[in-house]
Amino acid sequence: MNNGWKYSLTAMAMAMLFTLSACAGMSSQDKSTAVGAGVGAVGGALLTGGSAIGTVGGAVVGGVVGHEVADD
Repeated sequence: MNNGWKYSLTAMAMAMLFTLSACAGMSSQDKSTAVGAGVGAVGGALLTGGSAIGTVGGAVVGGVVGHEVADD
């Protein structure tokens, strides 16, 4: 794995951590949607070699799944 890819994954993980730290006032369903979108984005990026379409598609699918799995 080249250094650029490692830095990209690290930056994405840090952005997710900072974003999720702002979730204190969110409902359980909102938190699950955000986590699902983050996990989906990382998964989509990994599966498609970092393409933007794969990352966005993964975020959308992950957000929908996270929203539906969570309690109201």
